[in-house]
Formats: sequence, structure tokens, C-alpha cells
Amino acid sequence: MLIKEGESRTLKTDILLASSLAFVAGGVNSAGYLGFGYFSANMTGNVSLISDHISAGDIYLGVAFLGIVAMFMAGAFSASLFIQIGKRYRLPAIFALTLLAEAALLMGIGLYSLIAGSSVSGLGTVGVISFSMGIQNAASTRISGSRVRTTHVSGVATDIGVGLAQLIEPSDAHAGRHTRDRLLLHSATVASFLVGGTAGVLCYQAAGGAVFCAFSVVLLFLCVRHLIGVSHN
Repeated sequence: MLIKEGESRTLKTDILLASSLAFVAGGVNSAGYLGFGYFSANMTGNVSLISDHISAGDIYLGVAFLGIVAMFMAGAFSASLFIQIGKRYRLPAIFALTLLAEAALLMGIGLYSLIAGSSVSGLGTVGVISFSMGIQNAASTRISGSRVRTTHVSGVATDIGVGLAQLIEPSDAHAGRHTRDRLLLHSATVASFLVGGTAGVLCYQAAGGAVFCAFSVVLLFLCVRHLIGVSHN
């Protein structure tokens, strides 16, 4: 799931990757919003809020949301650069190592939230969460050839709408099979993001910052499993 890239990947592999990462992203995004009042993965909404706050003269909040967007971009940049370096040196586990960095950040956020309690900086914490979401989105995009996007659903929902139209009026039989595969992948992504978001809210209400540790463990399981597999080959 974290080894093969691009066209060498199967539909099943992409669905497993998308479902796992979208579950984490949905949970982290919802828990972050419930706990700190900012979305960490929804950059479309954050960019809109930048313009809204600046137009209303609330420069501080406008800059705050700009910082969240910048952190997301920085995470994507850092992950892509790390992957490029890893590919240059032919590291087979580079994608697992990239997501391991995301897991470490989420674990740190969870532990910090538990230790700091009410003194947690909401803006600073969401900035770090956004950085981790940028890492995840860059990694899933790079390994899948842009088929898997896990931290937001706007583009995926658009693809579902387009795919349904193509099913009704396919250009040829091959395109129809390809469209059905993409619909399965995108539907799994949206469903997993929804389930993760629901779990994130419920778990944050029950356990507070520990929810970020829990989602980190999901990523750790995926990464360690693949790192062990690579070491045995």
C-alpha cells in the first residue's frame, strides 16, 4: 500500500490507502475544529475566511487563517522534498517514513494537549495539525499519481458527480470500467472522511486531546507494517 506508485498500484490498494488516510484526516479535522475552533484540513474554507475577516477589518483573524493555509502548504512542500530526496537515493520505504513523520506530529499534539490542558494555544496547535495534513495530502497524491486525495472532499465530490454523468453516457466500454473504479475509490474516500469525522468529534468529547494520539496510532500501524515488510525483502 505504501510501496508501489502510480499505474503499478491496484484499485484495491488505492482504496485501502484512501480509506485509512481519509479516516485519519476526517477525524483530525473534526477534532481540531471542536477543540480549537479552526479547520486544519479544509483549506478552501480557510481561504474564504481570510477574505471575510480582512474585509470585515479583523486583520488578526485574517492573518491567523493565512498562517494555517501557509502551514498546510509548508507540510506539502516538506513532504514532497523529502520524497524527492528519498527517491533519488532509492529508499523503498520513503512513503512510509513520510507518513511516520505525520504520525509523530499527531502524537506530539495529543500529548501536548493532554499535558497543557486549557493553556493549549489553539492557533499554534492547528497550525501544526495543518502541517501534518499537508504532509499526508502530498504523500497520498505522490504515491497514487494524484488519484488519492485524503484531506478534503470538494475535489473528490466533484469527481463523483462527473463520474456519475460519465456512467450514464460513457464514451466507450473501457472508459465505463475506469469510471466505475474511480467512483468506488472516491466514494470510499468520502465515506471514510465522514466516519473519521464522526469518530473524531465523539472521541474528542470523551477523551480530549488523546484523540490525536489515537489517530496517530492508526498511522503508526500502517507505517510500521510496511517498514517491517521492506526490511524482510
